[in-house]
Amino acid sequence: MYAIIDCNSFYASCERAFDPSLIDKPLAILSNNDGCVISRSKEVKALGIPMGAPLFKYKTLIAEKNIQIRSSNYSLYGDMSERVMKLLEDFSPEVEVYSIDEAFVKLPYSENYQVVGLHIKQYIYQRTGIPVSIGIAPTKALSKAANNIAKKFPEQTQGCHVIDSEEKRIKMLKWLPVKAIWGIGVGNTKRLENKNVHTAYEFTQLADDWVKRNMSIIGLRLKKDLEGKPTIQLEESVVHKKAIATTRSFEFTFSDRENLKERIVTFASRCAEKLRGQNSSCNVIMVFLRSDRNKHNNVYVRSKRVLTLPYATNSTLIINQYALKALADIYKPGIAYKRAGVILTGLVDTNALQLDLFQNENPKHKKLMAAMDALNGKYGVQKIKMGNQDLQRTWKMRQAYLSPEYTTKFKDIIVLNCATI
Repeated sequence: MYAIIDCNSFYASCERAFDPSLIDKPLAILSNNDGCVISRSKEVKALGIPMGAPLFKYKTLIAEKNIQIRSSNYSLYGDMSERVMKLLEDFSPEVEVYSIDEAFVKLPYSENYQVVGLHIKQYIYQRTGIPVSIGIAPTKALSKAANNIAKKFPEQTQGCHVIDSEEKRIKMLKWLPVKAIWGIGVGNTKRLENKNVHTAYEFTQLADDWVKRNMSIIGLRLKKDLEGKPTIQLEESVVHKKAIATTRSFEFTFSDRENLKERIVTFASRCAEKLRGQNSSCNVIMVFLRSDRNKHNNVYVRSKRVLTLPYATNSTLIINQYALKALADIYKPGIAYKRAGVILTGLVDTNALQLDLFQNENPKHKKLMAAMDALNGKYGVQKIKMGNQDLQRTWKMRQAYLSPEYTTKFKDIIVLNCATI
């Protein structure tokens, strides 16, 4: 049987795990620069604040309803995610991390999977303070559907729903709308609805040939999975990204070239680090700049430059060199820039690079990058930087509501006064 473990309102739950005063209170987590809502507790959802809501539009409601807000604390969320995923290995060696707050687990045989699911739920909560919802079924697609039921009906299911009979499978498929099927996508949803297919059950009644012809082999595998035939297996290896990007809005607008150069170098350096993390190299780099679209008195400016590198690389030095060249091509004096980004594409496996007789990077770069990554891994993110980066901060963002990094910074570790216990 497959289980999907989904952390409930994950970012909000991480904040509550270290600040119990937030429990049962409406809590919203903000995006970079505290711009908009990217995570909501169930209490905030009930108040009608949508995902992506701009903070400035809801300030009155936030004050009236005493909604607690926090800036994104990605160091905390990433560390808590790793802890949850590690705990799942106590139940099975086969764990696929699907996202920061979800994982598939292939469970060993049990006579009562409901008991197993509730045990996992309690086990994780006791050790991390993170509540989870669990769906268990014979296939991955069915387990995702079961998890939808667990989240939709938490009191009836206790946060864990098991599909372990044909009767339960059919009942669930007739309840599940097409648009809620895992991996179906907007395009396929419209295609199915145009064919008068509105539920998962109706989808499974379609002919295999039609599904394969109109939805590709991936759609056919999904159909088989919903029929209870395990077709979509756990990922055995990490799927590498086809493009890597680092984009940010600035805390303030920048018009001078030097500040923009520092930001672009920082973004490019982070992209290069991500490249090496998945053992890839890039062939193409794109740099873009945006002015502030909210300043109605100014003309909105969007500009980008795409450069093809002479050879595939993951060297921070080479990538920075071309990022600054792209910046020089698109920078215009007097424009108040609010957002910028670096995107790397044309990714290839570093181990499979085709060497050129005349154009190859200095072999010392590989050793230097390895030393940088090792030191940053040991002493903290971005301790070793390029000379033209800001040595004090990695990102210049507005984070007025940032909570402590309880698990990743010594100065933020919670200290107990044993004398009062």
